[in-house]
Amino acid sequence: MTFIAVALLAAAQLATAHFGIEYPEWRANTLSGNTNYSQWVWPCANVPGNLPNGNRTDWPLTGGSVKLDLHHPWSYVFINLGLGENVTVFNYTLTPSLVNSTGNGSLCIPSLPLPADLSVSDGDLASIQVVTSGASGSALYNCADITFRANAKALSGDDCKSDEGVSFSVVTAEASNSTNNTSTPGGTNGNSASAGGVNTLVLTSVVGLAVAFVYGVGV
Repeated sequence: MTFIAVALLAAAQLATAHFGIEYPEWRANTLSGNTNYSQWVWPCANVPGNLPNGNRTDWPLTGGSVKLDLHHPWSYVFINLGLGENVTVFNYTLTPSLVNSTGNGSLCIPSLPLPADLSVSDGDLASIQVVTSGASGSALYNCADITFRANAKALSGDDCKSDEGVSFSVVTAEASNSTNNTSTPGGTNGNSASAGGVNTLVLTSVVGLAVAFVYGVGV
């Protein structure tokens, strides 16, 4: 195989390994080929928060939905929130437990509640940061800008439908030695998935990665 063919193949594989945000509307399409954007760059794929006529979506005061376009067979997903108009620090987590997605395609998480200690008002500006990490352990970043609105509603029904074969599990460590794994496919609410007796070292490592990803620390 020639060098050019190898390079093209590597580029194609790299592109398919990235991801998109379908809802809320992402800050910019970082898969568009714009050479200034790179999902490897913390915190928002090198997309500034002050773009002229930038995308901004109304989002419920108590938290709302997030819909992703995933290109990995599986990923760890971390979703964070930062307050303000031009956010660079995302110091609130909307996924306090580990989220593990499975499958390629659209994944809708119906409801991500705000942290209990966070109070927002109608009209407050914020940004959502989505971080994914797959088998390589490297992080990919995208952001979506939102306005909190009292009349905004979370996605429901067909608007929050995941593709066939795409699901997510919320994994928590429990004192019990039993294991109970449940997925939430198709964007339905269902029960939160719980994996009892998950190796604490594994969870601790993932939490450590999450902190590193939020602050852009290389791994």
